[in-house]
Amino acid sequence: MDQPQKWTETIEDKHSLFNLELKEVWKYKDLVYMFVKRDFVSGFKQTILGPIWFFINPILTTIVYLIVFGKIAKLPTDGAPSLLFYLAGVTLWNYFSSALTGTSYTFSGNAAIFGKVYFPRLVTPISIVISNLMRFGVQMLLFIIVWLYYFSKGEIQPNWWWMLATPFLILLMAVFALGAGMIFSSLTTKYKDLNMILGFGVSLYMYATPVIYPASSLTGIFRKLAYYNPLSGIFECFKYAWMGVGSFSPLMLGISTIIILIIFMIGLVIFNKVEKTFMDTV
Repeated sequence: MDQPQKWTETIEDKHSLFNLELKEVWKYKDLVYMFVKRDFVSGFKQTILGPIWFFINPILTTIVYLIVFGKIAKLPTDGAPSLLFYLAGVTLWNYFSSALTGTSYTFSGNAAIFGKVYFPRLVTPISIVISNLMRFGVQMLLFIIVWLYYFSKGEIQPNWWWMLATPFLILLMAVFALGAGMIFSSLTTKYKDLNMILGFGVSLYMYATPVIYPASSLTGIFRKLAYYNPLSGIFECFKYAWMGVGSFSPLMLGISTIIILIIFMIGLVIFNKVEKTFMDTV
């Protein structure tokens, strides 16, 4: 009599909407590494300067901000050196915007792969967040070099205790980008129009975030609204920690953390729901 065949692996839909599938994602950690490597290599393939663009991009952007917003518009920087102030905002914003934009195209950009091979779909947005984290690390190195220059001259007074919270701030940005990106990625499988307004929306969101100005310069209802912008607490905490300036308060960071966790859970639910049927609509 033939023995019943035993399968080494069974693929079935049994996860809940709130399941992160971290155990299964860990099993595919090599695939995460391959995606991260692919994103890193493809981003600078057939370029002359290659990874040097990691430095050129924030430098040029900071110079433009310094001229336009610092010299012409004369926006305040709470007493921090203008170059360092804008570089801090550019460094943080570059990571968030690139991670958000990348994860927002998870389904539409990988439909060909998803339709042929099985693997946890969460692998793709996680790999995008990690690959952008590598770029952020390089740009953060540039920021630290400039920061050391101003620190040696005694022009900044950092808060050493809050500097220890920097990894937590980066984690919050990554979770926010992942959660919001999963929401956009899930919605664009059915509503293609969102692809058209995503880039514009991200650019507009930058001006609603204290990237080129301190939150202390806001007044009235705009200052109150800044408290409920998830990125406000992160940016203000970072500037307060590294430069000792800003209107940062732990309450602002606490509000940012709560809102980001809510957005992440909503994104996870929508992502897990859409991944079951997205091939029918993408």
